Amino acid sequence: MSAIETARLSSGSESFQRLSFTGTAKEYFGIWIVNILLTIVTLGIYSAWAKVRRYRYFYGNTVLLGRAFEYHAKGKQIFIGRLIVFAYLIVYNILLTAFPIAGIALAVVVLFFFPWLIMRGLRFSARVTSYRNVRFDFTGKMGGAFVAFMAGPVMAFLSLGILAPLASRWMYRYMGNNLRYGSRAFATDPRLAPIYQTWLFSALIIVLGMLIVGVAVLANISVIAALIDNPDVVSPEMNASLIVLAVVSYLAVLLSFGIAALFYRAGVRNIAWSSTVFDGRHMLKSDLSRSRYVWIAVSNVIVTVLTFGLMRPWAAVRLARYVNEHTAIRFDSDVGEILAAVEQEGTAVGAEFMEFEGFDFGF
Repeated sequence: MSAIETARLSSGSESFQRLSFTGTAKEYFGIWIVNILLTIVTLGIYSAWAKVRRYRYFYGNTVLLGRAFEYHAKGKQIFIGRLIVFAYLIVYNILLTAFPIAGIALAVVVLFFFPWLIMRGLRFSARVTSYRNVRFDFTGKMGGAFVAFMAGPVMAFLSLGILAPLASRWMYRYMGNNLRYGSRAFATDPRLAPIYQTWLFSALIIVLGMLIVGVAVLANISVIAALIDNPDVVSPEMNASLIVLAVVSYLAVLLSFGIAALFYRAGVRNIAWSSTVFDGRHMLKSDLSRSRYVWIAVSNVIVTVLTFGLMRPWAAVRLARYVNEHTAIRFDSDVGEILAAVEQEGTAVGAEFMEFEGFDFGF
């Protein structure tokens, strides 16, 4: 019997402890608008410190059992990471222009280093996050990052999305099985069949969108054929109609793929988180409503666009609150004793990570 199955049986009598989000759109708007203005004034340099302020606000308002998470990264770390990436892009473009072969070779070299950069980014994000003064950690290796973030997506793309559930499973297994809280490990093993069920529903949404576009094109096929054969015979009114058809078709395709991706993301998150245990016995849970999640995400985009970005803080807080309220953990014994033990063990680990945390390359 696996650790996940054992935890599921042993923790059946305990209730789930849900996360909550205590931030407000009004509070975050003040942080957001200052970040935007300072980033513009400093020609983008302040964006590193803006990211730290944003993350500290959202982490600091994510609460479990009355205690908030903390984000410890410094703007300097993020700025140095971005500076390195920016310097590489400059060198790469210069080489590509002056010595095309050298530029291509440099791109291939960085492609091989990409899994290492992803692995370091995940480790950085974990180590600068804490709960009850205990740091998280990430112990994944470069090979696992290659499989989860390069081989998986390429395989999914070449299979026209058919193998996307397998790629998603690889990614969540890599992230979940290498995450640590103090010295205690997480473990996740999402089953492939439920992921494919979620994928099938998302695929049907895309097919429906394509059918709508196909019907619209067939209804105007004679006009389209006439336009191809002799553009001069098509009246301005028909030209305008075709332009409208093209725009509507494009939006239909974009909307169908976007909605399908959101449905898939919420569904896979539910499956992966609900297949995760902490310390071999404490079950995690995600019970997002896929339709509700899609509605929040889509309406957030619409409201943000209609208000020229001014409602972006409201949208971010709204989504964070919904996701947190549908994320939980179930402890199989006294919560106070468990967290006190982890906190006592984790103090030395936290001090070690405080000394050197590395840089955030933005991957």
